[in-house]
Amino acid sequence: MGFLFTALITSGAGFLGAFSPNYLCLVSLRFIVGIGLGGGPVLASWFLEFVPSPNRGYWMVVFSFFWTIGTILEASLAWVVMPSLGWRWLLAFSSAPSFLLLLFYGFVPESPRYLCMKGRTADAMVVLESTAKINSATLPPGLLVSNHKAKLDENIDPSEESPLVTHLKTETATDEDIGSNIGAISALYKLLSPKLIRSTLLIWMVFFGNAFAYYGIVLLTSELSNDHGDCTSKEPHSIQTKDVHLYEDVFITSFAEFPGLLVSAVIVDRVGRKLSVAGLLFISCIFLLPLIFRQEEAVTTTLLFGARACIMGSFTIIYIYAPEVYPTSVRATGVGIASSVGRVGGVVCPLVAVGLVHGCHQAGAILLFESVILLSGLATLFLPLETRGRALTDSVR
Repeated sequence: MGFLFTALITSGAGFLGAFSPNYLCLVSLRFIVGIGLGGGPVLASWFLEFVPSPNRGYWMVVFSFFWTIGTILEASLAWVVMPSLGWRWLLAFSSAPSFLLLLFYGFVPESPRYLCMKGRTADAMVVLESTAKINSATLPPGLLVSNHKAKLDENIDPSEESPLVTHLKTETATDEDIGSNIGAISALYKLLSPKLIRSTLLIWMVFFGNAFAYYGIVLLTSELSNDHGDCTSKEPHSIQTKDVHLYEDVFITSFAEFPGLLVSAVIVDRVGRKLSVAGLLFISCIFLLPLIFRQEEAVTTTLLFGARACIMGSFTIIYIYAPEVYPTSVRATGVGIASSVGRVGGVVCPLVAVGLVHGCHQAGAILLFESVILLSGLATLFLPLETRGRALTDSVR
């Protein structure tokens, strides 16, 4: 259902935005698009629950590659469409991928972990049997058990020879499952329970810092370039020239995400999640440091390229780490709330840091970025768990 919600809201509001009669309507519809995009962590958590532990980090990085592909395609689309057709056509074309997502809804299986947590072991078995058939594999022998108290038939003998097709009949739900049915308030209480509160608060801090830095670097790509002209030159520039230059810069720096993803794919299962995130954040600080002083445009673009590569890598890995920390009962909720905290960083960034650049205070803006990224890196080191190779859990233990 989270999958369906994300696709419907994003595609519908995105497409309607192309017909906005005024600015207020456009902003309102883009706000609704943001609500739809807020369901994105559901997809990451769903995918994670299908991937085996030994190479989970690698495949989650592969999953993140498609975010970068979308970023590059969008920058390419804006570069081609905006100068000739305008923003309405850009919004209409940009909503197409979300509409295509709806075509896959009927083929997407529910997470067996989620089904077991709800006591729907029969439905979970259907998904597992289908998965095994597609992969030309056989399910292991034994019984499929869930976190529910179950009533077994007295004649069932759960021996090694028994096929994994005997289903459990749900009698009563566990406290964990009851809590999962209460709603968001109950989930928030679990996230802030004594066993999870340290991880939750630190993850929120890291998400905030990563989002602040990621969206800030995307905006700085154009702002620093324009600032060279606005703050150091009195010669006017045409709006169209600036826009075309913006799309070109965003297109080029978007490719920085590929090396960032490649690096994270190599180190995430070797170095571990915590050291990988912290290391990439600290390296990003090094790339941004020279920008305290004005640099040539080519140097600025190169430094932002390196910083964005590192931030993309750290952002990807923290999106792997967070769902691994949380149990199935609050996994999507935990990652979703952390992502929301990150969005706050994305909102604050243009109001504060980019505002400083607009005011020709480049050094202050960069120092602010350095401080936020550095604190996020330190917060990562204080996270209590290293989840590399760690099995996913279904309840708070």
